[in-house]
Amino acid sequence: MTNPDISADFPFASHFVDVKGSRIHYIDEGTGDPVLFLHGNPTSSYTWRNIIPYVSPHTRAIAVDLIGFGKSDKPDISYGFDDSYAYLEGFIETIGLTNITLVVQDWGSGLGFHFANKHREKIKGIVFMEAMHCEIDFAALSRSDKLLMKMIRAPVASWLMLGVMNSFVKQMLPDWILRDLSQKEMAAYLAPFPTVKSRKPIYVFPRDVPVEGKPVHISRAVAAYSQWLTESPIPKLFLHADPGVLIRQKDVLWIKENFPNLTSVDLGKGLHFLQEDYPHEIGQALVDWYLSHSNPSNEGSRRVV
Repeated sequence: MTNPDISADFPFASHFVDVKGSRIHYIDEGTGDPVLFLHGNPTSSYTWRNIIPYVSPHTRAIAVDLIGFGKSDKPDISYGFDDSYAYLEGFIETIGLTNITLVVQDWGSGLGFHFANKHREKIKGIVFMEAMHCEIDFAALSRSDKLLMKMIRAPVASWLMLGVMNSFVKQMLPDWILRDLSQKEMAAYLAPFPTVKSRKPIYVFPRDVPVEGKPVHISRAVAAYSQWLTESPIPKLFLHADPGVLIRQKDVLWIKENFPNLTSVDLGKGLHFLQEDYPHEIGQALVDWYLSHSNPSNEGSRRVV
């Protein structure tokens, strides 16, 4: 069933900035230190539409479309981790963001965590859900998940499944949401990808998911930021659901035990795209956590959960 309390509208002004010769689309609401929302595959800034109104009255909320996604340009590039990161880093530098609170999910977390580790002086806090907090434990996957992982990482199979058939948007996206998306919501997610060529970012990204140490440079980047997250005292808000997809219950326990200065919020039952099932709960938890950590009088009250 659809949920009438979750709006399909996207009532925000569009902004564009040139990065590496391409236009990057973003929304920019409110004033103050930036809270930067980073989406994953195959979504866009649209996925944060019901969460941003909780944040924008209190500070500056920015949601960017990664290169090739949403209303951002689709240049003739390789896509995947390296290109996506280069354009994201360029976007942050171009609009001059500092003292950033990152809000990340899916590939937005891989890119965001990597940016945070490389630019620690620019980071104020990190909020994450269904995130790539470490390399996927391939051996621990079920037989069906192993098969799916192999297929979406294989060039021909991923092109057929995610490019030609567009199954990531048409099937996997709604399957990983508990409620039914409305026609208007599905139309918004389908709009950026009308052709096989336009879906290149969707089918290339999964090939860069680090599995058993490969791709090597991405595996090393993930290992580096994963280690940093276990050491850094930076404030962290962790939102999770059961059973999840990227973060299962064993991962929830591990994160709680190993990430310092962590606030943990259990959203209840959920899969991967938690923004579509729990936008109001996420928004309220985010603003409560943000305000408590932005108030100097509460500096001593930060807690590890």
